[in-house]
Amino acid sequence: MSGTPLRYRLRSSNPKDSPWSGENFGLNLRFMLIVSVFVGNAVEPLIQTMPEVKALFLWMLTFQMPLFVGVTGYFAKNNLLGHSGDRILKQIALQYLLFQSIYSLLDIIWFQVPGIKHSFFVPYLLLWFLVGHMIWRLLMRVFARLNVRHPFIWACAIGILAGFLPIQGTWFGFMKTLVYFPFFVIGYSFSLEWIQARMHGAIRTAGLAVSLVLFTVMFVFAPHLEPAWLSNSMNFYELGWMHSSWQAIVMRCVIYGIEFIGSIAFLAWVPQRLCAFTDWGKRTLYVFLIHGIIIRIIAATGMYDHITNGWFAILLIACAVTSTILLLHPKVRQWTRPVIEPNSEAVFGWIRRGAWRSHMKHS
Repeated sequence: MSGTPLRYRLRSSNPKDSPWSGENFGLNLRFMLIVSVFVGNAVEPLIQTMPEVKALFLWMLTFQMPLFVGVTGYFAKNNLLGHSGDRILKQIALQYLLFQSIYSLLDIIWFQVPGIKHSFFVPYLLLWFLVGHMIWRLLMRVFARLNVRHPFIWACAIGILAGFLPIQGTWFGFMKTLVYFPFFVIGYSFSLEWIQARMHGAIRTAGLAVSLVLFTVMFVFAPHLEPAWLSNSMNFYELGWMHSSWQAIVMRCVIYGIEFIGSIAFLAWVPQRLCAFTDWGKRTLYVFLIHGIIIRIIAATGMYDHITNGWFAILLIACAVTSTILLLHPKVRQWTRPVIEPNSEAVFGWIRRGAWRSHMKHS
């Protein structure tokens, strides 16, 4: 970042009004991350047959969810507690109930993905993030009320010890939720303005270089790496790391180190000022909740059987990027907002009134 834009940002009476504000940086990051989420989920069925695609997939795992969780924590700062915090928790819960029902119904009728359990206790694939978002918020509330010192260290301890829990990682998505909790704490605790002010010059160049080196490493060692190591969805027993508890802890710490490095390095790719896609970063939730349906439709049609070379894989990636941009269109928000952002106050109010009437009727 040059000196002039930084001086402008420091002079601004309201930092959010500056084209170089941390909020704009965060929205740019959200857009780039939702593109990577769509692309990653789109190419995942190909990683066993295409080494290059597997390398890309592994590279994205090093920053994708850590940063997505981190930026979620950052935007939770102003609405964690009080009435607004309660309202958001209710809305997330309602989103989960709605989309868990929608995805499960579509899967039973059409997708029929092998190994899927249809239960509200087992989030359908990507929907673990909604459960995770609720738990992260609740844990941060506990930390705030207990005035926990060094929350990041405690969050890391929780993420490491979670691997020893004798539960399946898919149950309520607890494994991913607890393992990624440190990144939520980082996003909640740190300022994007602080990060942005340092992500320039030699530091930014170094970040770009480290990101490229990390991709090269993933490309070279892709045949020997398991995506499950970086997806953080299994406990130590499921990963086969429990022949030594200390080795399991070290492995988790190594994975954390890779994700921290990958995340910081990826920030060097993010534009730092207001740009053409900044506003799109406000509507990433729509892509997150809808894109899984598109990918399942593609899989159900058997299209993946015809993607047999690199050119078709590139075309798939281009389609995923294009679909992301289309789903970010304001019209999509207008058409789907009642489902994506339901009026939780009205729904839960209706439920309470119904429960009260039922109680009065039987009393």
